[in-house]
Amino acid sequence: MRGAALAVTVGLAVVAAGCAATPHYVPPAHTYYVARDGDDGAAGTSPGTAWRTLDRADRAGLAPGDRLLLEGGARFTGSVTVGPKDAGDAGRPVVLGSFGSGRATIDSPAGPAVSVYDTGGVQVRDLELRGSGTSRARDAGLNLYSDLDGGDRPAGVSVSDVDVAGFRVGVAVGASAHGVGFRDVAVRRAALHGNTDAGFLAYGPGFKPARPVYAHADLTLDSVTAYGNPGDPRAHDRHTGDGIVVGSVRGATLRHVAAHDNGARAASDAPEGPVGVWAYDATRVVVEHSLAYRNHTGSAVDGAGFGLDSNVSDSALRGNLAFDNDGPGFYAYQRWVNGAHLRNTISHNISADDGRALPGHGAIAVYGEDIRDLAVVQNTVVLSRSPAGAGPALRLQSGERGVVVRNNLLVTGDVPLVVADPGLGPSNVALQGNNYRSAKGDWQVHWGAEQYGSLAAWQAATGQEMHGGGAVGLDVDPCLAGGELPRIASPDDAPRVVPTCDALAGQGVDLPLPDGAPPAGGTDWFGRSFGAAPQVGGVVPR
Repeated sequence: MRGAALAVTVGLAVVAAGCAATPHYVPPAHTYYVARDGDDGAAGTSPGTAWRTLDRADRAGLAPGDRLLLEGGARFTGSVTVGPKDAGDAGRPVVLGSFGSGRATIDSPAGPAVSVYDTGGVQVRDLELRGSGTSRARDAGLNLYSDLDGGDRPAGVSVSDVDVAGFRVGVAVGASAHGVGFRDVAVRRAALHGNTDAGFLAYGPGFKPARPVYAHADLTLDSVTAYGNPGDPRAHDRHTGDGIVVGSVRGATLRHVAAHDNGARAASDAPEGPVGVWAYDATRVVVEHSLAYRNHTGSAVDGAGFGLDSNVSDSALRGNLAFDNDGPGFYAYQRWVNGAHLRNTISHNISADDGRALPGHGAIAVYGEDIRDLAVVQNTVVLSRSPAGAGPALRLQSGERGVVVRNNLLVTGDVPLVVADPGLGPSNVALQGNNYRSAKGDWQVHWGAEQYGSLAAWQAATGQEMHGGGAVGLDVDPCLAGGELPRIASPDDAPRVVPTCDALAGQGVDLPLPDGAPPAGGTDWFGRSFGAAPQVGGVVPR
């Protein structure tokens, strides 16, 4: 019996070795076509035998490597769904796109135009997706959704060269309460506009500080523009009119994204307002070399350019440009005392004339209940008095711990340079090596209940702008190309804030960031590298 058992074992080993040596059978991929003059009774496997409707195409079933192509320049009514029985192989993705000249358009009067549900390995490209543009548009135009309750995340979904308008959200990446979302999702060269709630939205289950669950991993947005997403004036319970929102994500990189002219119709009594580009309930998010301008809010909150919102950690905003937003150009905010907003960096950014409607929030705002180990370093702020009144270049509220504000250039006209709540000592927030320049009127810092009319008086009274027993703050002319208080009305005007002299070069304080905070960016908005010596401000001198 022992010999027989050995023979059987050897036989299995030989069979296994033979299988390993034989290439796995890979079925051939199919390409299916849909055209305006097609026939649903045809084969659908060539432009000459194309189907006519999306209903017929949606019944095809798409195996890994298959392609479904719609006639460029034509419009099709309905939707396409790739579900758990379709696709699934990131190495051999299913492709949804166009053929011929131009992009095909999918009109979806109700529901998403394209859905990817509980599966990965999908490419969506070269399409225009259109919703009804009314209050009945309750879904995302391109909707990625997972309600898997275990196992690996569906991986490998890419979206490129799409234009999405008329839905509640342009592109959404979502997960249910189970928290198993998507991995390796990339959206590139997308225009997301005229959607009620947001251009782009990633979301997942509610955040639990003791055991954080991030539904999605490894998200990339590159050259995505979200504009003219107006908000819903009847949405009294939530924020609407956002540009790009990243939530429930572990690891996201946003480069060359833009959010502008959003939120114009957001509700006046909403408890939260829209923001151009922001993250919440997320970790390791980097937003760099991106743009946010003329974003609005209908209420008395938000309307900012860029934000690191509640429960964000190990994340960075760097090398970005914000101007003419209703709220701050850049902010960090935490709603709860739970230790979940920590180790973040805001660096090398430009804010010009932000706080147009809500000046009291400042151009850079650090506020909320519990913000820890935040670094606000080497930013440039230029701020004139807004039509709504005076507001500071920097606004600091209580609830901070281990925050450093260092080597920033703050230029104001007829408004305070800094406004801070009472009780903020150097252990809460330390200001070091910043340049405070009043282009018009008196020099002003409002610190708690006191107001100071000079840098020296403020240093002596508060211990701010001191290091190693010496004074480190500055009040010098930065020689900006556009004058003492340059105006940025479009992205093309950004060179106006470039220093034309070396007054601030190498004048910063060379100190480490808080432990674990992401490094500051190595290049400015224009892509120019900073030298080894610390500089004041977010722009390399000309």
